[in-house]
Amino acid sequence: MSSSLALSLSAVASPLGPLSVVSDADGCLRALDFADFMPRCRSLLARHYGAEGTGWTLQSARCPAAIDAALTAYFAGELTALDALPVATGGTVFQREVWAALRRIPAGETTSYGALAVAIGRPAAVRAVGLANGANPIGIVVPCHRVIGSTGELRGYAGGVERKKWLLNHERGIAALPL
Repeated sequence: MSSSLALSLSAVASPLGPLSVVSDADGCLRALDFADFMPRCRSLLARHYGAEGTGWTLQSARCPAAIDAALTAYFAGELTALDALPVATGGTVFQREVWAALRRIPAGETTSYGALAVAIGRPAAVRAVGLANGANPIGIVVPCHRVIGSTGELRGYAGGVERKKWLLNHERGIAALPL
């Protein structure tokens, strides 16, 4: 990756705590994580674009208005507000395929890793789907929180299982208390 990938970092308030938003010059979302997980976010960026400073740079900036408005609307209850946000990620072809499938899971619904593997036409790739889900750099917008265990249990979530539970309750219209 060329050293010309200039990324902007901004903070957006949410009921789950501050969010770190990484976007590019075109206003595409490149990463979204909870501010207290910024080391993980930087690690994922490095995995997708190379070492910081050689593959990409990150500078503080204002959040693009479209991203800020969509996140605000989502947390206010407009659950489809994130659907049209443009995203751009690194990752492998397989990972991007999984992440695209995640965006097709409607708000308020969940699926299992196995069902997601079937949905992308790779029923034997359950573990690989789980790994791709865990490497998703764009939380909430690429809704990896909608993937649960085959028996309905909430499995790991990079932002913590309590945040995953909050997001699912929010999307199901169940009153979710601030964390």
